[in-house]
Amino acid sequence: MCTHKILLAALLLAAGAARAEQPNLGRPVSESDLKAWDISVLGDGTGLPPGSGTPAQGARVYVEKGCATCHGEGGKGGRNGALVGSPPIDRIEAPKTIANFWGSATTIFDFTRRAMPYVQPQTLTDDEVYALTAFILEQNKIIGPNDVIDAKTLPKVKMPNADNFIVRFPDRI
Repeated sequence: MCTHKILLAALLLAAGAARAEQPNLGRPVSESDLKAWDISVLGDGTGLPPGSGTPAQGARVYVEKGCATCHGEGGKGGRNGALVGSPPIDRIEAPKTIANFWGSATTIFDFTRRAMPYVQPQTLTDDEVYALTAFILEQNKIIGPNDVIDAKTLPKVKMPNADNFIVRFPDRI
């Protein structure tokens, strides 16, 4: 019985010493920390939040948030590439834009909410993201100027290149 206590004490001391050798950087991730980053949106619309936007509202947000600084006037190209236009993809180096390459309209919302504006990601409201998504889709002539984009309408938008993707694991969708 005494040897068990000695063994247990030795193990506890060893664990404490091992912990002391670690740099003790960071902190445990809380549920609220995870929730703030759990913002994925799937192609079928799973994960889309409440809210809505129109192309006209998106045009205002595009100007107010300085999107043209990177994506050019009306999204037609700047230092960070065009959001608008659909040149044919006839070679590997061809420019890939939302209209000629992206397979799902919900990806526009997901990427914009997660990464834009570049200098302050995740600072747009959900309504602003819906509006920017509507603006980009309308500029690419994928939706009309009076269409409203929200969690019900966005997954129904048919992207021009949607049928040119091969789903590797369709049973997982």
